[in-house]
Parts: sequence; C-alpha cells; structure tokens
Amino acid sequence: MKPLDALAPIDGDLDLTASHRPRPGFADSMVKYARIFRVSLIERMTYRSDFLLGTILRFLPIITTILLWRAIYEGSGQAVLGGFNYREMIAYLLLTNISRLFSSMPGLAAGIARDVREGTLKRYLLQPLDLIGFLLSSRVAHKVAYITMSFIPYAGLFYVCRGYFDGFPDALTMAAYAVSLILSFMVGFYFEASVGMVGFWFLEVTSVLYIVMTLNFFVSGHMLPLDLLPQPWSGLLKVLPFQYMAYFPAVVFQGKIRGVELALHLALELFWAVAFLLLAKGLYRAGLRRYSAYGG
Repeated sequence: MKPLDALAPIDGDLDLTASHRPRPGFADSMVKYARIFRVSLIERMTYRSDFLLGTILRFLPIITTILLWRAIYEGSGQAVLGGFNYREMIAYLLLTNISRLFSSMPGLAAGIARDVREGTLKRYLLQPLDLIGFLLSSRVAHKVAYITMSFIPYAGLFYVCRGYFDGFPDALTMAAYAVSLILSFMVGFYFEASVGMVGFWFLEVTSVLYIVMTLNFFVSGHMLPLDLLPQPWSGLLKVLPFQYMAYFPAVVFQGKIRGVELALHLALELFWAVAFLLLAKGLYRAGLRRYSAYGG
C-alpha cells in the first residue's frame, strides 16, 4: 500500500472535507436560524428596560422639532410647504420615527468591520454558519424585542399627537404601509451589511461609516420631506433607494402615494432589497478571498 493510500477514505467512511461535507437542506437551515432567532430574542429581552428608557428619551427631540416647524410655517407666511401643511408635516416627522424603527441598523456595519479587523470572523468560517444569515436572524430578534418594548411609549406619543393625523387610512393603504415597513427593514439591513463589508479592504472604516450614515439620515428623508428640496435634487433622491428607509413608508401612510404609483414603488423597494442582498453576498465572497486570520 502506498503511504498516501492509508489516508484516503475507504468505502463506507464519511469524508467531511469542505468539498464533500453534506450541505444542509432548506428545512434544516430554517430550523438552525430559527434557533438563533430564539436565543437572540431571549438575550435581547434581558435589556428590555434599556429599550423602554431609550425610547422615551428619544421623544424629547420631537418637542423641539414641533416647535421648530411651527416657527418655520409662521415665519414663511405660507400654509403649505412642499405639499405639506403644518399638521401633515408634524405627522410626517412622527411617522419617519416608525420608519427608522424598522430600517435603522445601529452597530451592524461597524460590527462586521470589527469582526474582519480583529479576526473574530473566523467563528463563522469554522462553523456551519453563514455570516449574513446569522446577522439577519439576530437583527430580526433585536427588532422584535425593541418594537415590543417601545410599542406602549409610541402608542402614548401618537395618542397625544393624534390631532396631527386625520385618522387611520383604509385597509389597503395600511397593508401597503406594513409591506413598505418590512421591505424598509430588508433594504436597511442589506445596505448596512454591504457597507460593513468595506472592512475587508480598509483597516479602519469608522470615518467612512460616519459619513455614510450621516448622509443616509438626510437623503432618506428623516430630517424633512424630500419634496421640500428643489429640483433636480428632490427627483434625484426619489430615484435612489434611501427614500425607502424613511420617506416612502411615511407618505404611504399619509395617502400621498396611491394606485399604480404605489404598486410601482413597492416593486422598486423590493428590487432594491434584492439588489442590496446580492451586493452584500457578492462583497462577502470577494472579501473572503483576501481574508486571513492567525492564532487561536
């Protein structure tokens, strides 16, 4: 027998090298990530008091915002600015808080970049775990915990501010609003995951992340409706995917987008979610080709 023949798998033995390791089926993968979701949810609920207090403290700037926009409308001498009267403007700004509740991903991009820089990424490579799938399950658990704990404070806020709203929209609009929020989560998650993959090419990305997130806060329409910007900036920003993280769900609830235009925008939002998913996975595969880690 040749020396190397002794190391070759014999008939009936399992060869568990990477190329021959049995791949889990779809159902097995769903069970695995459902367990990750459950464990992450239990972990996040440990911090439920922090979520509750943080939500209440976030309401303080809203008081300043309401006073600021009242001064702007009174100073302009106009009842309508950019298609929004004063009541609609305050309602819009309140609704963008709900949009960002779904689409914002604090720490996601920085966490990916840190895993790459410090070498802790290898834990995803040594175990049958997909980095993006693991982060998605964990982030969904985080959102479920956070939204659950912030529901009562937000319900109280919207009850106090109910004078700025004309009531709930019809059932079809509410369904479109719910879909737009879910898709805004997908757009926000895969966008920030893509940004975090920059860590494969740059050692320090803190400044890059700060610039990207600051611009995102503005161009998503969180600070003000995109309709207030002059052309061509308003039209340009409405073509980009960032509007789906704050602006679009808010105006859907307000009934400013309806019919065919609403269906078209929901399709575009789905397109951007899939595009960022493919971008994140492509950058991850490309980054792994240049990634190396040493030590225990």
